[in-house]
Amino acid sequence: MTKEELRAKANELPLKPGVYLMMDRTGKVIYVGKAKKLKNRVSQYFQENNASHNEKTRRMVAQVDTFDTIFVSSEFEALILENSLIKQHMPHYNILLKDDKGYPFVRLGKEPYARFSMVNRPADDGARYFGPFGGRSETRAAIDAVCAAFKLPTCTRRFPRDIGKERPCLNHHMGRCDGFCRGVPDEKEYTNRIEQATQLLSGHYKQLTRAMREEMEREAEALRFEQAAALRDRISAIESLGKRQKVIAGICADTDVWGVYRGAAKCGWAVIHVEDGSVTGRETDVFAAPTDETEADMLSALLNQYYLPRAVLPREILLPCETVDASELAGVLTERAGRKVSVHVPQRGDKAELLRMAERNAREDVERVTTLQERENRTLAALGEMLGMDAPERMESYDISNTGASDIVASMVVYEGAKPKKSAYRRFHMKTVSEHPDDYASMEEVLTRRLRRYLDGDEKFAPLPDVLLIDGGVTHAQVAERVCAALNVPLPVFGMVKDDRHHTRALVTAEGREIDLHANPAVFALIGQIQDETHRFAITFHHESHTRSAMHSALDDVPGVGRTRKAALLKAFKSVKAIREADEAALAAVVPKNTARAVWEHFHPSGEPKE
Repeated sequence: MTKEELRAKANELPLKPGVYLMMDRTGKVIYVGKAKKLKNRVSQYFQENNASHNEKTRRMVAQVDTFDTIFVSSEFEALILENSLIKQHMPHYNILLKDDKGYPFVRLGKEPYARFSMVNRPADDGARYFGPFGGRSETRAAIDAVCAAFKLPTCTRRFPRDIGKERPCLNHHMGRCDGFCRGVPDEKEYTNRIEQATQLLSGHYKQLTRAMREEMEREAEALRFEQAAALRDRISAIESLGKRQKVIAGICADTDVWGVYRGAAKCGWAVIHVEDGSVTGRETDVFAAPTDETEADMLSALLNQYYLPRAVLPREILLPCETVDASELAGVLTERAGRKVSVHVPQRGDKAELLRMAERNAREDVERVTTLQERENRTLAALGEMLGMDAPERMESYDISNTGASDIVASMVVYEGAKPKKSAYRRFHMKTVSEHPDDYASMEEVLTRRLRRYLDGDEKFAPLPDVLLIDGGVTHAQVAERVCAALNVPLPVFGMVKDDRHHTRALVTAEGREIDLHANPAVFALIGQIQDETHRFAITFHHESHTRSAMHSALDDVPGVGRTRKAALLKAFKSVKAIREADEAALAAVVPKNTARAVWEHFHPSGEPKE
């Protein structure tokens, strides 16, 4: 379908909630979204020159051949249906968590003496399912830990078939199992412990320990101290389990704290689980997302996919920023949990500090798995998107430095990728600008000389850069663009604009359009580094040139005075001024008489009498 046909189809949609599926020419679903009013949301994608679209959205829309919609009766239903369709189609342009194969479930059958087992996904077989949890090894460790806490069997024997057939296994002798294979404890006690274990896996951690304490007190009052001691040990095991086991800690937690971090190459999320103010565990993952995806958009996609499949939910979810559907998510989770689940953004205090901890966890995971080359490639790609071009492979930057009208110099710094290539740096002494300082004329001269050297076949000035970065504002950019046009060498030109503290804040085109760099910290840092390096190279060259110039004007033009005799004179008289004021006899005490006469005559050209 053409863009006009897609726009017309979108305008025919009703103002009702629902889910939309964008498809490419092959019929593959490439994006799934939800909307309170389908007509308004879907039609926005096909408006001409929509400035609100980020780069990811523009790429997605360019591939859309048709779309489909599913109407629902409420925003809650749209939220749940969107998550289900994302899991089903795994669209390329949606932010995706790992698929369900990465999140195992714990299964409990309905037969007598049922056991806990790990499965990839729930089935419609009448069994009870808990989860999803973390990775397979973590889920297996959680099953073992729960069974150990309640002293349930984990061996291969099956009950009641194998009761009394063999002696208890090593687990019983180690105190990890109460030896149900003996027939004591009986099936009633086994069923009671399984039910307690399911309460723990269902997230009823506090209710479980409270009920077990009440039972322990009843046993103690009835003078059944052995049973009371066993309950005490079981309560202690369950409480320590919530602190030690990563997966179980997530179940025991009453607060989830979210952190999201967008790196140069990858993005990451972290969930810190908190129980009664203490951190009990965390979950993290790294995922791919466009550099222009906002934190709120990423969070919205992650929260829905993370919580909607879960049977166990916290009472409170803390977020680093507001999301558009936070209230709808809270409503859905409250309905599923059978109690209130709040979703909010703390601004200060201990909860805000927990948010910063979660963000640090996400950042550390991203930086750990991201290579330096990946970060550089992502930064250059983001810079190219900002400048409306491919990722630049070679960049050249220029700066002018002078002291009044003397020693006007320019520096040319070259970056290949995100690294400086110092062997390609070049320095220029101004030839046509000497009477008074003129940065614009100086920039025109140095760029003209650089491009002419390339056009004349000088290999030291090859190849041409992908972009020119000029230290200065719009006028400097205009000068550079004028030089490129005059020599018929079309190159993208951008001025590097500084703020009041002399830090690069933006790039500017010759037409005056500013490109703010703060939106991407990695690009901001790279351009700042290039400008600082260009300025450093120019200042260093200027100081060297100025020093050579000052020394040359004093002694280097004196016949017979070379490096050795100049050093001897400066060592004896300490300064050029003292040499100038010394008589010929004093000079002859340091250097030969003919050299002393030459030095004296150099500083007294009028032939004034000797003292």
